Amino acid sequence: MDDGRPSAATGARRPRRALWTGLAVTFALGAVVVGAWALRPGEPAASVSPGDTPTPTEAASAPMTPSAAPTPTPAGFPANTTAYDVLALPQVDVFAVIPSLPVDDDPFGSFTGEVARSLYDAAPVFADPLGEPVGALPRAYVFDGTTVPIVERQDHWVKVLLTGRQAYPSQGNPAQVTGWLRTQDVVILPIDTRVEVSISARTVDIVSTSGTERVATDFAWGTEATPTPLGRSFVMLIRTDSALWYTRGNPLVYLSVQSPTLDGFAGASVAVTAFHYHDDRSGRISNGCIRLDPGAIARLAQLALGTPVYIRA
Repeated sequence: MDDGRPSAATGARRPRRALWTGLAVTFALGAVVVGAWALRPGEPAASVSPGDTPTPTEAASAPMTPSAAPTPTPAGFPANTTAYDVLALPQVDVFAVIPSLPVDDDPFGSFTGEVARSLYDAAPVFADPLGEPVGALPRAYVFDGTTVPIVERQDHWVKVLLTGRQAYPSQGNPAQVTGWLRTQDVVILPIDTRVEVSISARTVDIVSTSGTERVATDFAWGTEATPTPLGRSFVMLIRTDSALWYTRGNPLVYLSVQSPTLDGFAGASVAVTAFHYHDDRSGRISNGCIRLDPGAIARLAQLALGTPVYIRA
């Protein structure tokens, strides 16, 4: 947006690359069994009278019935090892509009503290683990968005936040989208940092296991007509673009979520929310982005791709 977003003028043409055509992979990476263990109790002992009590010798020679070994119950949806032609699927990226991608149903829910990235050129993305894939998440893309945070983890599946939209604001719900990935298709890595933005308090904090670091005590945010989207998202892309004069050479930290009211911006088909520098950076004045001072932007630009972000009212 005014606010800095990938545009046609800055190389927004989507590259087409060779995507993984799909060989079924039969192992699951980093799977953790969190389901219940099914224990089968032994047969109850028959009642006996005092006179029928076996002698020690008889008891020792009585045959022993082995107990059944506990069987783990897989957590969540069943495994799917089908091979898919990901070249035939729409690519999930910042420009994607895929109606079958579900909008995040828990926008202030928690993250697992992990991120996922495709092991191959692309991984199939599912709206429903019991259905067919609706898109393909590339391993590499010019505008990133390929390292995605996990919001639910199962033995065979992970639910993640994604870039792109279900619909343009003028046609439907443009909010943050989600999808499911098979654990066999991705590498899972830990991440212990998140960003917390409070519009009412005008604060931006970086929260990690080592504590909370306040990086801003004031900023600009979206107007009533072009509000800053609330809820959870993640760091999609970090870059510096000298063509965007208002950034004064400071980096932009783009998020996975886009404007709730703008179909596109400045001739582009996207309206991406971002943290960025601007000379005017206080109050409700932006097109949806969070405008910050140079120090705050420099610190946010050090975050890893896929870092979770919460924006609260």
